[in-house]
Amino acid sequence: MAKHLTARFCASVKATGQQAAYPDDDPKGLELRVSADGRKVWSYRYRTLSGQQKRLTLGVFVPGEDDEPTAASVASNAALPLTLKAARRVARQARAAVERGGDPAADRRKEKERAKAEPLRTFNDLADAYLRDCADGTWKPKRRPKRQRTVDDERGILKRHIRPVLGSMPLEEIDRKAVKSLLRAMVKKGIGAQTNRTQAVIRQCFAYAISQERVENNPATGFAPMATESARARVATDAELKAVWGGLAAPEKLSIVDPETGEKTPLHLSRPMAIILQLAMLLLQRRSEIAGMRIEELNLAEQWWLIPSERAKNHKPHFVPLPPRAIELIEEAIRLNQLAPWANEDPTNCVFPGRRNHHRPIRGDSVTHALASVCNALAIKGLSVHDLRRTGSTAMTSERLGVAPFIRSLVLAHTTDSGGGAAVSRAHYDANTYAKEKRGALTAWENLLLEIVGETQRPDNVTPFAGAAA
Repeated sequence: MAKHLTARFCASVKATGQQAAYPDDDPKGLELRVSADGRKVWSYRYRTLSGQQKRLTLGVFVPGEDDEPTAASVASNAALPLTLKAARRVARQARAAVERGGDPAADRRKEKERAKAEPLRTFNDLADAYLRDCADGTWKPKRRPKRQRTVDDERGILKRHIRPVLGSMPLEEIDRKAVKSLLRAMVKKGIGAQTNRTQAVIRQCFAYAISQERVENNPATGFAPMATESARARVATDAELKAVWGGLAAPEKLSIVDPETGEKTPLHLSRPMAIILQLAMLLLQRRSEIAGMRIEELNLAEQWWLIPSERAKNHKPHFVPLPPRAIELIEEAIRLNQLAPWANEDPTNCVFPGRRNHHRPIRGDSVTHALASVCNALAIKGLSVHDLRRTGSTAMTSERLGVAPFIRSLVLAHTTDSGGGAAVSRAHYDANTYAKEKRGALTAWENLLLEIVGETQRPDNVTPFAGAAA
């Protein structure tokens, strides 16, 4: 008989020497099937409108509480890891499909037949199918859709490094030796981290091919990354911060020097791009999060910005208090949009719209290139947007500001610092956003930065911020 299954029961039930089924009472039809060797699989039993009894395999049982697969992922993947909570959700999706007259098991069979009708012969075929299914959300290796930004980055790596070498090769001919040869050639050219990223993209493509039952082995696994990566530790000096801020405020005074000819050409830097970089220095948030800022994320009257979960790196909403100078810069960017030729007829909700499509924001890599050009003009070497973030982070916890590392981590949207308490308490039992402490930290950093760059001067009776150090 069906009973209300619990996560504890599902995790503890053992194999009995023969296959056993444990039906759940809600939703009716869901059952946990335990094979003779102990493998636990979720299935859903249902009857079609024609009266035919069928069973749909939903996925493999995993212990846990939080899981959100979608109908699209289940439709093409019977090996999806599912908790009890997730299995119930997927079973209800299947039941709804049956009630509408559908047949989920038949739909999955048709999906497999469709894949076989479009065989993946070469690596180019595989890459095209992989990118397509990542973009539309059909393929979710981590049980959630990949960001469009991630898909675009992988498309670029495929185009630059992988397709020219492996693209026309039949999948059966691509072995570990072929992959290693490609990666070794990249290392010899002096390509570092991108080599390891290339290996990761090849690995993900073949993981997709395995899921499509096209190949059985992944030739990009079983060996360590070939490029040596060292963690960056670059922190800008006060002089460099002042030079960069000055260059962003008056880019028309700067020129880029050609390293081979020594010829100087004027630096072309738009005001919106300069504002993005100034905000990166002030707010210490990630380049793509700042460049992708949208009007509806802002509350300038109450002085905050909420980065939504779909744009945040850790997939969680991130509350950013806005200090005064940052608000001034955001308001300036919005005014520039209102003065654009298209503003009245087709307004945008992007604070920093792209040049070609003002409904899409400026790309993060464009921000990187812009800072590189500014640093070239200023003869500053090796300074990246992330280094600016590290610089502010370092200043916060130094004796200059005295911000507690825990609060600094919250400002940066890092999730590893639990403030000395248990990580589970921070993750599940603490809903505090620490808005006051974060505002104090960012305001203190803004004040210090503006003093460093010469916009303000600290009064003699003001001491460094230390209120969050307790």
